[in-house]
Amino acid sequence: MLRRTKILATLGPATDKPGVLEGLFKAGIDVVRMNFSHGSAQDHINRANAVRELTKKTGRRVGILADLQGPKIRIARFKDTKVSLNEGQDFALDINLDPTAGDNTQVGITYEPLALEVKPGSRLLLDDGRIVLDVVNVENMRVNCTVIVGGDLSNNKGINLQGGGLSAAALTEKDKEDIKTIAVMKCDFVAVSFPRCAEDLHEARRLLVAEGCHAGIVSKIERAEAIVPDVMDEIILASDAVMVARGDLGVEIGDANLPAVQKMLINRTRTLNRVAITATQMMESMIENPIPTRAEVFDVANAVYDGTDAIMLSAETASGKYPVKAVEAMHRICIEAEKQRKVRESSHRMDLQFERDDEAIAMSAMYMANHTKIKGIVALTESGSTPLWMSRISSGIPIFALSRQEKTLGKVTLYRGVFPIYFDSEATQDHAEVNRSIVKELRKWNNAKDGDKFIITKGDLTGVEGGTNALKVIIVGQGLTP
Repeated sequence: MLRRTKILATLGPATDKPGVLEGLFKAGIDVVRMNFSHGSAQDHINRANAVRELTKKTGRRVGILADLQGPKIRIARFKDTKVSLNEGQDFALDINLDPTAGDNTQVGITYEPLALEVKPGSRLLLDDGRIVLDVVNVENMRVNCTVIVGGDLSNNKGINLQGGGLSAAALTEKDKEDIKTIAVMKCDFVAVSFPRCAEDLHEARRLLVAEGCHAGIVSKIERAEAIVPDVMDEIILASDAVMVARGDLGVEIGDANLPAVQKMLINRTRTLNRVAITATQMMESMIENPIPTRAEVFDVANAVYDGTDAIMLSAETASGKYPVKAVEAMHRICIEAEKQRKVRESSHRMDLQFERDDEAIAMSAMYMANHTKIKGIVALTESGSTPLWMSRISSGIPIFALSRQEKTLGKVTLYRGVFPIYFDSEATQDHAEVNRSIVKELRKWNNAKDGDKFIITKGDLTGVEGGTNALKVIIVGQGLTP
């Protein structure tokens, strides 16, 4: 059984060890993530090159996603590395303090506007919400607070404002420099951290295009203001994919609100024909342990039930002790979750009129596949639009995206239920010969045998974007193979 939900694994020191990346390929990763919050540009370039070498060796197209650091708002450093804060004590965040002189009563901050954007009663959450401070007042750019939830606090921890509202721009100067590296790497996707509005995504796309890069844009939903209904739709439509980044988002909106927001974001993203990724702490315990907790099993399965296109591993693979086992565990859980009937049912766009013929063909193919005995769907595609539309319909039918365009093959690595295969549709204009070549390619990867029925969608004019205008049903072995 082919797994439909895609697995996105973060690369790091753990995956640099001999044989680990090969193990991740064998375990079934679909996309790798390069986290630009850590490591050097050369580290990321080397890892991307290693992924491409394995793609050539194995024939499995694995996508590459570059994740920009964004405006992480942090405290500065302590004289003794860390302090212990007690509930009820006073503690201050001071832009004027020496950035290495923090102590049990105060610490410097890296974000100067903080003092202008909070007021008495504002709640600040440090270190992913482990430390909670309430603002008492602001004096000369010094934010005086009371500790509500105490504990150990160490250097450079992040700061969030509960409810959102901090004005830090989504793209920092570091991000803009990193985009130049990403263009050289020819990544398939670029993730933008902390977008506030659609313009943040448009700016990132403009910067990429200026560098000659046409990577898909992933918006990481991490701010409370990004889930305001109108803003949320604008952000989704400005993106190629949306990541439910549950760490910072959970800090800003409160953990108890996360499950409903996750379901809403995934549903809305798929409704608007974009790709959904669910991320953060999905297998957190496997950083140290060889098996997941039962809660983590439920979390992964529920994301599959919600309809997410992809699920993401972070430190589990980048720095954990069991990166390959983490992917193997995710694979098993997805396979079982995808057997459930609810995962294969869909009413996507059933009551809407289609404005484009190629979208109508895509929807027709899925309707037919879900109501007849079909082994799989083959979409000959230039841009990837047809398999994207198809993948918005919940189904148990695999979709094979055949394309000669490397950028398109990279895109579809994130699409739920879509499997990329290199195929030069311009080698011949003879339709019968194209069909025979398609069957030969499917047999090569053990995806077809005599008697299997497939739907093929393609255009009369091969090599033309948006030209899909034909749907054909073939039976393997009936006059099609050489």
